[in-house]
Amino acid sequence: MFGEDFIQRAILAAPTILFALTVHEFFHAWTALRFGDTTARDMGRLTLNPLAHLDLMGTAVFFLSQFRFGWAKPVPVNLMNLRGNVRVADFWISAAGPLSNMGLALIFGIILRMVLFLDLPIPLVVVKFLLLSVIINVSLAFFNLIPMYPLDGSHILRNILPARYEETIIQFERIAPFILLLLIITRVFWYILGPVVSLFVYLFSGVSIS
Repeated sequence: MFGEDFIQRAILAAPTILFALTVHEFFHAWTALRFGDTTARDMGRLTLNPLAHLDLMGTAVFFLSQFRFGWAKPVPVNLMNLRGNVRVADFWISAAGPLSNMGLALIFGIILRMVLFLDLPIPLVVVKFLLLSVIINVSLAFFNLIPMYPLDGSHILRNILPARYEETIIQFERIAPFILLLLIITRVFWYILGPVVSLFVYLFSGVSIS
């Protein structure tokens, strides 16, 4: 069913996917706590233990989609507990996940650039691991920025748009999961995100994946 190359990539990708998803959800929880909501912490989600965040279906989809998208269990947030401007707080809580993945992608990219620039005697499998780490984190970040419920991008969009659009957004969110599923099945979203992901992978790592 799967070729040797896929199996090798899957073995390399497994720890990266778990780490990327864990960091993503941890920073949602951490940012929520900074704004006064202890819900995620009280439910044991303020942790870097991947078992606390793992969604078996979302992880399986990550592998079956050739590492293009996937998800973990959403971090619970109680808006009633947030301090200050709720829209601002919710914006940063939602953005924290994708931003953390972009940060990881940048770190792995810098390490890969150093390895390639210094021509260090590093096994090829390590180079592949570093590049795959950049690709996975960039892909996860941009996938979650899609402004469709239940992705982070839907919360970001809701808090950017004026409050008068709230009802329109609520109505759109009712059908958004079905539209998102259609985009995933037809792979349309990847044709849109692919060039953006490739660009940022190149900017971070200096390696072209086009």
